[in-house]
Amino acid sequence: MGLLLGLSRAIDALTHFAGYHVRWLILVAVLVSAVNAIIRKTFDMSSNAWLELQWLLFGAVFMLAAAYTLQKNAHVRIDVVSNRLSKKARDVIDLVGHLVMLAPITLILLWLSGPFFLESYAGNEMSSNAGGLPVWPAKLVILVGFALLFLQMISEVIKRAAVLMGVIADPVTQPVHGHAPADTSVKGGHNE
Repeated sequence: MGLLLGLSRAIDALTHFAGYHVRWLILVAVLVSAVNAIIRKTFDMSSNAWLELQWLLFGAVFMLAAAYTLQKNAHVRIDVVSNRLSKKARDVIDLVGHLVMLAPITLILLWLSGPFFLESYAGNEMSSNAGGLPVWPAKLVILVGFALLFLQMISEVIKRAAVLMGVIADPVTQPVHGHAPADTSVKGGHNE
């Protein structure tokens, strides 16, 4: 289990690096949008390349931050149901959900997006819009995003299994969806 937890830490470090640094693309997208709007209004000029760059940057943030979101336990879940379950039940649901839903979906999307990107890159596919950008970078982002998500899923499975076996304490201690983690020291509904 020690080797698997080491792999999990390496994946977490990669995911954290990608997710933490991709946030700067949001600023770049905002700046591109603002400059494009100013040029369009001031000089009555526009370019499809600027518009396509905006959606490419937004898509890159969405795809490359998905694994980081999973790592930080900020992904979507049904809190109304989840909060009523025991910690062990939630851990089992996470483990089974990762293995039964997330693993197959990410594997299928990796399998489909690989050739999708390679064909686009080999043909130097360009946008169908006049003055548009090459398309393959967007398709590469899709492939890399799903690869990161698959790796993070592996890390989460390792951590959930280790938590269920009692090998490690639950690494998820940060607030989730704006709520503080449950205080396990509370007894009888009152803080001691």
